[in-house]
Amino acid sequence: MEKTKILVVDDEHLIRWTLEQHLGKEGYDVYTAEDGEKALQMTADLAPDLVLLDNQLPGIQGIEALGRIKEINKDIIIIMITAHGMLETAVKAMKLGAYDYISKPFNLDEITIAIRKALETVSLREEVRLLKEQQKTTAHSSNIIGKSRAILNVLEMIQKIAQSDASTVLIQGESGTGKEVVARAVHANSSRADKPFMAINCASLPENLLESELLGHEKGAFTDAKVQKKGLLELADGGSVFLDEIGDMPYAMQAKLLRILEDKIFKRVGGVKDIQVDVRVISATNQDIKKLMMENRFRKDLYYRLQVVPIYLPPLRERKEDILPLTRYFIELFNAEFRKTVKEISEKAREFLIRYDWPGNIRELKNVIERAMILESEDILLLEHLPVELVGGIAPASPAASSICIPKEGMSLEKVEEELVKQALTVAGGNQSKAADLLGVQRDAFRRRMKKFGLL
Repeated sequence: MEKTKILVVDDEHLIRWTLEQHLGKEGYDVYTAEDGEKALQMTADLAPDLVLLDNQLPGIQGIEALGRIKEINKDIIIIMITAHGMLETAVKAMKLGAYDYISKPFNLDEITIAIRKALETVSLREEVRLLKEQQKTTAHSSNIIGKSRAILNVLEMIQKIAQSDASTVLIQGESGTGKEVVARAVHANSSRADKPFMAINCASLPENLLESELLGHEKGAFTDAKVQKKGLLELADGGSVFLDEIGDMPYAMQAKLLRILEDKIFKRVGGVKDIQVDVRVISATNQDIKKLMMENRFRKDLYYRLQVVPIYLPPLRERKEDILPLTRYFIELFNAEFRKTVKEISEKAREFLIRYDWPGNIRELKNVIERAMILESEDILLLEHLPVELVGGIAPASPAASSICIPKEGMSLEKVEEELVKQALTVAGGNQSKAADLLGVQRDAFRRRMKKFGLL
């Protein structure tokens, strides 16, 4: 890992040497400059991460150098070193973009702590900025791919809900249909987009931990509660909370959630203070909620509170026209990720992708394309690149699809046999043993026929 580069700018040789030795031992790459002119040159040449800049310099004063360094690179962290009692200079430096200031005389520990704090804070800000950019990129509704009437209706619903004041949204659909993608799109297209989007899977945590994660807890609330902790609802204030697999939320927790939805007020676990929040609660489930209600596993009052604005995501098998657009989207995605150059899909591969029922929905399709592109290096996605268990398990779409059409001029039995061998190979995804089984012959006999027809 590349070391952090620090530029020390001071006209006193002893200070430069002392800081160079000390910060070098702390693991930094340290460079020094004795005046403002050299500092500007080294800033342009080295692009340091942080500058320790003395204000009292020969020639260009530190304050002027600060402004010119920021012109070279506005992201460089600058800690100003000022004379004791020069508060006005320190304030001016902060206004010009200095991160912090230290007064002389200083001790080395003070310098070390100031540098560490500055680097950690700026690094955290950058991570948050990148995360927000990533969320905006991945969550926007334009990333919901499809041209079917069903998916166009979903996109229309997302826009309407996002721009409304609806405080609860319920997304229903089979596993892998993209419920979290839709939830993020609702958030990203709303006035809450600049606030947090917090997600939790209700099926992955026991009741006590789920309550603590959602509501937070006070220090000493239970054995492992060493410190106070804010919950997701509190952290997401102004934004959105996504409750995935809400059908698996424990029954007792459902009652607490209902009260929170009604009042927007709760207490941390072990707390006595009321906490009020403004959050949009987006829930999702792949279960039949009405069946759960009949079995007394889900509260009716909570269901009716959640489903004020419902969104239903149909399975992929019910919107076949979205399969190829999704496939092309994933190919482009993995072209970029794996540095591949897949340009198209063969006709046979397209046929099987459309005919397959996709029980795992979009998630399964994505995994299939990812696997194919990891293992293969062709510029075209072929049928044989798809998993054998996928193409081998597809029955012909209809009798007509697998029958051999005899032309008016007729055809020989040998030609019929050749077509049957080809079709068996196609259905078996190129697996010769499976193709042989489909025709009820031994593998060796099947291979002889393949050789006979030039298929080996």
